[in-house]
Amino acid sequence: MSYLSKMYGRSRPGTTLSSTTQDKNPNRVTGGLKAQGVDKFVMMSEDGSQQEIPTVEYVRSLEDQSRKQRAAITVLERKLTRCETAIEQLKGVIRP
Repeated sequence: MSYLSKMYGRSRPGTTLSSTTQDKNPNRVTGGLKAQGVDKFVMMSEDGSQQEIPTVEYVRSLEDQSRKQRAAITVLERKLTRCETAIEQLKGVIRP
């Protein structure tokens, strides 16, 4: 592998940002950003009013949080439907 492909190639092992953030707990990432005070920045307009705008990293951490929760909800819904069908089958066996 040449020097340029090592430096600018797409497949560098373990150094991509997405692979390191996927292993982290999104709740802790969001909490860490809030604790550091980098979850938002304040913009001041010409009339003197202030507007708080969330940072890109904070929004990304919230998206990761909701994505993980949606996946957990999907798994729980599948388990619930399996339990409901099992209960219906047992009711059929009990009352012939």
